[in-house]
Amino acid sequence: MAQNAENSKLIFEKEGVYLHTNAKRSNQDTTIPGFIRIVERCGEPALEWSPLEDEGRSAPAVLYTKKDGEGGEEDTNYDPGYEPDWAVISTVKKDREHVPLRDSGQWSFSLPLSELYSLRRARFSLGRNFLVLTSRGGHPLPPLHFHRGGTRELLRALQRYIILAPSPVDGRLFLAYPHDSGALSQSFDELQLLDDGGSDLVSRFIQDPYATTFGGFSKVTNFFRGAIRPPDSPMHRAGQDSSLPLQSDEEPGFELITCGVELGPRPEVTRGQPLDKWEEFLDPEGRVQNPERIKELVFRGGITPSLRKEVWKFLLGFYPWNSTVEEREDILRFKTDEYFRMKVQWKSVSEEQEMRNSLLRGYRSLIERDVNRTDRHNTFFSGNDNPGLTLLHDVLMTYCMYNFDLGYVQGMSDLLAPILFVTQNEVESFWCLTGFMELLHQNFEESQEAMKQQLLQLSILLKALDPELCDYLDSQDSGSLCFCFRWLLIWFKREFSFEDILILWEVLWTGLPSDNFHLLIASAILVSQRGELIGSNHDFNTILKHINDLTMKLDLQTVLCGAEAVYLQLVQCKELPVKVQGVLGLCAPFSSPEDSPDSQASETQRLLGQAEAAPTPTYP
Repeated sequence: MAQNAENSKLIFEKEGVYLHTNAKRSNQDTTIPGFIRIVERCGEPALEWSPLEDEGRSAPAVLYTKKDGEGGEEDTNYDPGYEPDWAVISTVKKDREHVPLRDSGQWSFSLPLSELYSLRRARFSLGRNFLVLTSRGGHPLPPLHFHRGGTRELLRALQRYIILAPSPVDGRLFLAYPHDSGALSQSFDELQLLDDGGSDLVSRFIQDPYATTFGGFSKVTNFFRGAIRPPDSPMHRAGQDSSLPLQSDEEPGFELITCGVELGPRPEVTRGQPLDKWEEFLDPEGRVQNPERIKELVFRGGITPSLRKEVWKFLLGFYPWNSTVEEREDILRFKTDEYFRMKVQWKSVSEEQEMRNSLLRGYRSLIERDVNRTDRHNTFFSGNDNPGLTLLHDVLMTYCMYNFDLGYVQGMSDLLAPILFVTQNEVESFWCLTGFMELLHQNFEESQEAMKQQLLQLSILLKALDPELCDYLDSQDSGSLCFCFRWLLIWFKREFSFEDILILWEVLWTGLPSDNFHLLIASAILVSQRGELIGSNHDFNTILKHINDLTMKLDLQTVLCGAEAVYLQLVQCKELPVKVQGVLGLCAPFSSPEDSPDSQASETQRLLGQAEAAPTPTYP
């Protein structure tokens, strides 16, 4: 081993450090015991891990196959799990600089300390302390679990060669710097030059959900200013206990470096009765007198089925809340005309034209495929030659004409089907869909920035609600919460029954108590599953499978009560972190300018002006 080599010197060694491979195969372990070591090779210190010598163990495949100076990597055992066939997020990672790891054995690694960029330290109730190391190339190593303790001694030994600067954003995260204080200044000076296209380097600098939520470069530089301390700071005095981000040898729970929020008790929440009266909210001319009260009732209990067709058109912006009956008739005439003009555009395209329009041809192919498998268990869409399927197809094709830049993306048929079922009307379902897509269109954009942001926001909420669960998910390479992707993309459409989705969506359309209530719902579901996730010691693949297996097994009313209770618990916290406040919308008034009476009146006049200018349509 290292201590037997002439040019190597063993500095530190600890047994009982386990590597989690997530190589889910029947003949291989996913948890491998081994040694963690600090070794000087030709004067260069490196952090190394290698498995225990065990001839009876079936050797797993090499995790890192790249040698120094070579390109590419291979993980022959990685199982991506259960990807929905319509998911639009890219599973292809961008090429980036690889960690200069030396291949020191199967599932082994050797990382020069000069290449260590950060480490994250945490603990959860199963008694496992773990570290996640990230290299300067942005490559996180598999989590190292210290079943027998020893993180304090390891970090003390690391302090001989590097400075560990704590992050003010996450108390479990530490950045690694050389002892030369000039290097700290140089690192900061170089960072200030990253204003032009430097966000990618910053994101590689720290592989942590908090870091990528920074809204601008100034916040990133503030982060590093907070992380860089003078060399004479107590945190940086080498050789003294105060220089270590550590606790006692027993490592009881990392109390000094956790960043959990002191939350009060979660209140009890009950649901109300559905909105079952409508006429009493209308004045003699048909204006809705108290839309905020209606939204409160819908949020509390949903809408009785007989009123959905009418109320949904207001919730989704088809009609302004303060429009009269006469004005709504004019708006309907105008919107009907506009819809059929767009429909004629794609209906009149000849086969020869479409052969030269690959984009339209691709949209049509996707739509036809999705229509044939969308909610076929529902009588409105079941059977062959069903007129409901024709309407579903035509509305989606017309939406491509309405928003050709976005066009059609898999999953959008899931959004339209319940609307079409409720309205039973082609024109009304189309314009209600456009209102719904105003809320969700960014989910379907190719960049997937909106989906990434929502997953980060969900991570922020979960860290505040249940840091222990976050630590566990981190330890199983599940901290990105990518298994919640489908939930957020189409607002839980495939997680609940068709009837429950009608209630859930109308609750979400109220925008109460926060525009991000869907994230609170996701948080409530995850928190409710913590015992199953942690107690069963799931790995990445089984966590993904467990979440997918929740489909049609969740009770909607329980979930809604849990989400509202989570919201109330958070807003009642006196020291709620600013990031959590931002996710909950507490940094700005709940009501948007569009909800004001003046803006509603302007919208009504705009639609009426368009209706008056449009010619009277004639339809067969």
